[in-house]
Amino acid sequence: MSPLYEERRRFARIHLQVPMFIRGKDAHAEQFLELTKTLDISGLGAFITSPRSLSVNEIITLTIPAPSITSSGLIPAGMAPIQARVKRQQQAGDVYLIGVEFLKPIG
Repeated sequence: MSPLYEERRRFARIHLQVPMFIRGKDAHAEQFLELTKTLDISGLGAFITSPRSLSVNEIITLTIPAPSITSSGLIPAGMAPIQARVKRQQQAGDVYLIGVEFLKPIG
């Protein structure tokens, strides 16, 4: 990469592996629900792994599983599901690396 090239992003990426469920339709138009993880994440999107090929521009739902610690109202419930659009993907062995953009920024 050229030293003159500077990647400009509105939100910094954080290299963080977060387990999450991914739900949507794969490249064969089959509904699925899979446990996956992020490779990095920002307020506008994420880079995730998937055992399935997805279609670019497909809308998927990401849900971060959260254990139920208590039923009191003092501790917030888990995060709401995140709607995301598939922007790109590449195959890496037996998995796909998928870049998604959140429909609404998080954080």
